[in-house]
Amino acid sequence: MKDERREATQHSANEEDLTLTNRQGHPVTNNQNLRTIGNRGPATLENYHFIEKLSHFDRERIPERVVHARGAGAHGYFEAYGSAGDEPISKYTRAKLFQEKGKQTPVFVRFSSVIHGGHSPETLRDPRGFAVKFYTEDGNWDLVGNNLKIFFIRDAIKFPDMIHAFKPDPVTNIQDSERFFDFCANSPESFHMVTFIYSPWGIPANYRQMQGSGVNTYKWVNSEGEAVLVKYHWEPKQGIKNLTQQEAEEIQAKNFNHATQDLYEAIERGDYPEWELFVQIMSDEEHPELDFDPLDDTKLWPNDQFPWIPIGRMVLNKNPEDYFTEVEQVAFGTGVLVDGLDFSDDKMLQGRTFSYSDTQRYRVGPNYLQLPINAPKTRVATNQRGGQMQYKVDLAPGQNPHVNYEPSILGGLQEAKPAGKEYTPHYDANLVRESIDRNDNTKQAGETYRAFEKWEKDELIQNLVNDLSKCDPRLQDKMIALAEDADEEYGRRLREGLTNASKAGSSMRPLGNEGGEKGPKMAEEKGRETDSY
Repeated sequence: MKDERREATQHSANEEDLTLTNRQGHPVTNNQNLRTIGNRGPATLENYHFIEKLSHFDRERIPERVVHARGAGAHGYFEAYGSAGDEPISKYTRAKLFQEKGKQTPVFVRFSSVIHGGHSPETLRDPRGFAVKFYTEDGNWDLVGNNLKIFFIRDAIKFPDMIHAFKPDPVTNIQDSERFFDFCANSPESFHMVTFIYSPWGIPANYRQMQGSGVNTYKWVNSEGEAVLVKYHWEPKQGIKNLTQQEAEEIQAKNFNHATQDLYEAIERGDYPEWELFVQIMSDEEHPELDFDPLDDTKLWPNDQFPWIPIGRMVLNKNPEDYFTEVEQVAFGTGVLVDGLDFSDDKMLQGRTFSYSDTQRYRVGPNYLQLPINAPKTRVATNQRGGQMQYKVDLAPGQNPHVNYEPSILGGLQEAKPAGKEYTPHYDANLVRESIDRNDNTKQAGETYRAFEKWEKDELIQNLVNDLSKCDPRLQDKMIALAEDADEEYGRRLREGLTNASKAGSSMRPLGNEGGEKGPKMAEEKGRETDSY
């Protein structure tokens, strides 16, 4: 297939199209030799092509993402259903991309691992990023999330600490499970996520058979300025498939790019992956009747109380033309919302909204939104000027180029008219540094454990024992206590496993795929039947 593509490309291009040039467009007549005094003499300073070529090579890599460094991406479209279940979607949101049945919006999606570096194996135990850029008629909307529906922490001030603990040791440059569990054992809200990560759900088989979620709580606003809380969920039409540790190791021994390759080759052969987008909707209140806070991103919303409502589907049908230009330089931000979509007071969302866009300005540059992969497909007219790598000025037709401020009567830009009533929530509370009131850290972890099938429970316990057995006994005791608080069986099995591992003087051998053949089938059949998935 690769040879056929290569021949097709060569036959479609004429000789002039294939002439090598430098970045200035100058044809390069000799790309093999430096200009030197004699064929073995010193090089001269006017080696323009060489200096340009080498200096660009020195800068070919922008700073790697601190998180989500390893990624793959594709283009496609989102198609709206035009309704939210039996209700017109306009009841909940005035966002234009959702209003008409069959309306298509171009998208670019980037899948990624979270903690590990740019060339790390795609079989490592880690959450997976699932970020979607919608190029809507009102500008870009970024839905930035993960494959799992919850997160480790509920307050953004802890995010740098969490990443530091999960990243390699600053002295040895080696990742250490003791550092991971030291943070998690002392941050008990992370236990629900730990339960997912150490189960087979911590290693998706590939990107096409992986769920996605916005993780955080957002708001929808309708034309009357009324708001509801909303959670987003992507469900793969290809079914869900996860890996056991043993299966992951067998793949990694042969191919550490398996998920990227799987996505690319599926699209190349026309087997376009598809996801359905669901939302859960809740009234915009504190909901004291619930035993969790709706804004807590370590918690799932029970789908028997807040059902999944389908609102559209997404199809990926085009691979990137250049990995660096598109997949590496694409920049997402949780603050990138269009009219009809809004923020909630979710503390992690508030922190992410600053962090993401700030990271892109550092990593790609202050004019990262002028890159084609990041630029909206609508008109852009701003008063922002200058900055590294600016290559155009975003002027509107008829705009006075001398006026880069607002307000003005001299032909400057003017404010847009509101598309509907503004949503204006009311606050009446003291300014404090406190955790939320309802912060049960283990109940849902127990529910998730009980929803697992036997082989998933076995895999979870074995994976935890393998890593925890290498840790300080005080951390083991804390993790056992969290497991016992979540579920009696969970805690007992973890304690017994660690005791046996201690007696044996080493961690137990990994289990085989006991019942592993049921893994993909289990996930496909269970789907949304329990609160855990």
